[in-house]
Amino acid sequence: MAEPTPADVERFIAQALACDHLEVEGDGRHFFATIVSAEFEGASRVKRHQRVYQALGDRMREQIHALSMKTLTPAEWALQPAAATTHHH
Repeated sequence: MAEPTPADVERFIAQALACDHLEVEGDGRHFFATIVSAEFEGASRVKRHQRVYQALGDRMREQIHALSMKTLTPAEWALQPAAATTHHH
């Protein structure tokens, strides 16, 4: 099976998690994701990461070898200094 692209990882996450903003960078083996979701409200960082791993399911074990992530609520994202300049749709 081909290594997943950042776009694949983005799609996998978006299918299972409602995201306000989602950006994935990577090289097929190591990925870095910025994930903004209202589902993270009131959740610890560990719980947020578990939610993302749950969204990725078996792919996390089989295809995605390393995933670093920044998980933010929409309110936290709004406070990010770069949010206004790096907003993608």
